Amino acid sequence: MDESTEGTLLRIYVGENDRAGKLPLHEALVLKAREAGLAGATMLRGVVGYGRGSVVHTAKIFSLSEELPMVVEIVDRTEKVERFLPVLKQTAPSALTTLEKVRILS
Repeated sequence: MDESTEGTLLRIYVGENDRAGKLPLHEALVLKAREAGLAGATMLRGVVGYGRGSVVHTAKIFSLSEELPMVVEIVDRTEKVERFLPVLKQTAPSALTTLEKVRILS
């Protein structure tokens, strides 16, 4: 390992059908993170999950659910992630969001 830096991992939990204007919300968040110059963002699609309403969403073929859980992960130095939080709040005001300290290896 050459270097390590302290940083923050931002996780945003949304639904597959959530929107930000014309774009899916998860896609809009990744694009906004890129515009903000954050080091990296990835969207992960869940297989099964539930949220505030306790409704289980699943990818099983016979499921009635069509809205799978989505997680957007963004990582960078803490100060850059903190500056992004107002953008996140404006774009996804009701999304469940978590922050955790990470060690970034490069």
